[in-house]
Amino acid sequence: MTKKNSPNPVKLIKYYNLINYNLIYNNKAINRYKKDNFEISADKADNLFRLKKSINEIKNCSLKNSATNIVFSDGNPKSKIMLVGEAPGSNEDHEGLPFVGRAGALLDKMLASINLDRKNVYISNVINYRPPDNRRPTDEEINRYLPYIKKHIEIIDPKILVLLGSTAMNAFMGNEVVISKARGKWIEKEFGSCKTSMIVTFHPAFLMRQPTQKKMAWIDLKMIRDKKAELKI
Repeated sequence: MTKKNSPNPVKLIKYYNLINYNLIYNNKAINRYKKDNFEISADKADNLFRLKKSINEIKNCSLKNSATNIVFSDGNPKSKIMLVGEAPGSNEDHEGLPFVGRAGALLDKMLASINLDRKNVYISNVINYRPPDNRRPTDEEINRYLPYIKKHIEIIDPKILVLLGSTAMNAFMGNEVVISKARGKWIEKEFGSCKTSMIVTFHPAFLMRQPTQKKMAWIDLKMIRDKKAELKI
């Protein structure tokens, strides 16, 4: 008669820990921000999970039909500095992350100039799906997604909110505002329970087309640096 070997309980425990056995039967949203030491509260993780899910479930949006991925966010959700751009481009659509193309490389350099990087800022866009041919989002599309980015800001609760480019600026300040006059000024703004200092600066893609404006963007960046020091962020 062959003797059956009983499972080694110590090895079983190690195995179940290795595969995160408890998560298989856990119906709560997984805190995916624990990587890179971005662990956040369960409430914030759940709110972000629900927001992303609600964006995924938006109906009657042609952008979703032509896009490859939802582009939700990048960076540190614990950060008190949030950047909001326009909409994903082709690289962002492919990667599912904002600002990963040439404009993203310039944004990284801009952040580095004031001693910031993606580990201590949080980045999103007004629109979460790439418009075909990288066209500017229509007013209808912006209005459809605006409540979601406002909720996104409220969840992150930044002390400094940076609007990158005229599309993001117009979404929050109206189409009659021009970026040449609005940039470089602090505006106190509320998004639900979030009270933040908002500033407009040029989009990195615009700066690549108009490099002479980089000197103005540098003024804005220094204002962000000084505000960060003032708020002790």
